[in-house]
Amino acid sequence: MTVSPMPAEDSASDPGAPLADKPAAPGAGEAPGAADDSGAAEAADSADTADTAEAQVGSSPAVLRLPKYYQVKKQLLEFTSAMAPGSPVPPERELARLYGTSRTTVRQALAELVIEGRLLRMQGKGTFVAKPKVAQALELASYTEGMRQHGLHPLTKILEIGYVSADDQLADMLGIRPGGRVLRIHRLRLADGEPMSIDTSHLPARRFPGLRRQLERHSSLYETLRTGYGIQLAEAEETIETVLADPHDARLLGVDPGIPLLLLSRHAIDTTGQPVEWAQSWYRGDRYKFITRLRRTSGL
Repeated sequence: MTVSPMPAEDSASDPGAPLADKPAAPGAGEAPGAADDSGAAEAADSADTADTAEAQVGSSPAVLRLPKYYQVKKQLLEFTSAMAPGSPVPPERELARLYGTSRTTVRQALAELVIEGRLLRMQGKGTFVAKPKVAQALELASYTEGMRQHGLHPLTKILEIGYVSADDQLADMLGIRPGGRVLRIHRLRLADGEPMSIDTSHLPARRFPGLRRQLERHSSLYETLRTGYGIQLAEAEETIETVLADPHDARLLGVDPGIPLLLLSRHAIDTTGQPVEWAQSWYRGDRYKFITRLRRTSGL
């Protein structure tokens, strides 16, 4: 996230079949968009797509052919699974020749593997085998604590910090009157120098005087709340959904616009039952996965 590739057509009935000839050690993959000299392969791909669509009418699902790009994707996944993180993937032109298909088909297969976090595309450099995803447990802990548990060096960059007026919804979440002053903290989170997430937190300003100045000296919000204000978090309600990276967030995270992000929204409460924070965090879907442990309720 070894066997070598063979033409995709040879494995249409078994897309996960072992590969035959390992390609020569490649350099960094070439960027998409170079001149495509695989016109015949393009035509074959178009015919194959038409055959697949025709087969879907009146055919059993068991005998349907998989799209060619998906066959290539499965073979690429098997080929790269034994490669070390950071290893370069062969250029599109070479992969198209090895698989007997077009660069357009190869490009689609590579794009899906990038979105899934299996491969990493670096603009102007090529495509590389990605690092394993960070498996983060869903628990009431700070980002700093979570990264340290994985042996990663956390770093937080404050992008913007200032005061805003609470609308009705935010006021209700923080237990203050509408129009009350709220401290808004917008941060970029990194691990070992790599952007991982964007975080926006809202806290009642009146309850935490001087917090803005303290955060300019200390990186962990939860640690600052504990040591500077005696706050002990007790529980939180958290929701998870998927969104697509807009151009601004994509630039901050170093990813392509439109890549899936995991959006976590958290409403944190302290041991006295008072609201402490309303936060939203946008995590890279290609670098993160979340883990939780479920227990069956007694009597069910």
